[in-house]
Amino acid sequence: MNKSANNPKAAEALHFLVELRTRLIYSLMVLFILFAGLMYFANQLYTWLALPLLKFLPQGHLIATEIVSPFFVPFKLAFLVSLLLAVPFFLYQLWAFIAPALYGHERRLIWPFLLVSALLFYAGIAFAYFVIFPMLFHFLARVAPAGVMLSPDISEYLDFTMKLMLVFGGLFEIPIIMVLLVSTNLVSRERLIKWRSYAIVGAFIIGMLLAPPDVFSQTILAVPIWLLYEVGILLSRFIKVKSHAQENQC
Repeated sequence: MNKSANNPKAAEALHFLVELRTRLIYSLMVLFILFAGLMYFANQLYTWLALPLLKFLPQGHLIATEIVSPFFVPFKLAFLVSLLLAVPFFLYQLWAFIAPALYGHERRLIWPFLLVSALLFYAGIAFAYFVIFPMLFHFLARVAPAGVMLSPDISEYLDFTMKLMLVFGGLFEIPIIMVLLVSTNLVSRERLIKWRSYAIVGAFIIGMLLAPPDVFSQTILAVPIWLLYEVGILLSRFIKVKSHAQENQC
């Protein structure tokens, strides 16, 4: 006799595990298809990634200190790009998995929330590539001591740029984090408004740490971070937070 048939909780748990496995398989299939398609363009992808630095290098090229790097590094980039492109599908699978356990209004809110999170993450990556990279690499190419030629290794360059893009992708999630804090009643919108001056100082500190040491570059980085904080305050205005009394009545 099937024990799970006589135990509704065990049958429900088994159903969730099967569904989770199915959605993981779908996600891996999409990742594999994207990677298979991008493998052919792996070298072109790396050249595109290196463009912000190449135009500032006197010799016009990077170097490979390991004999297998010219082969493996572009494929590593192709896999990372595939992973980033698959993020919306991963988020959809996550939403579809947890949606049955949510209330109707929660289902209507979470999907736009995940979509906006993905778009902001991509916007942060684009900001890093098109704005931060040119400023940073132009500065680094100019400050090299006399007699020193800047010749980065292709593997180190990939690791450095990917980390920087992920950092800015995370920074652009500031409005989502703020909305989440307000919606869960961990922080009130009024408190976020009071913290505005600290946020501005923090934005310029981040600009000082990540941008070249000139006021113009630091301001270009700090102002968008500050504006993201303002967007978070604006969006939190539309969040309805239940009071403790309302929660107890529910």
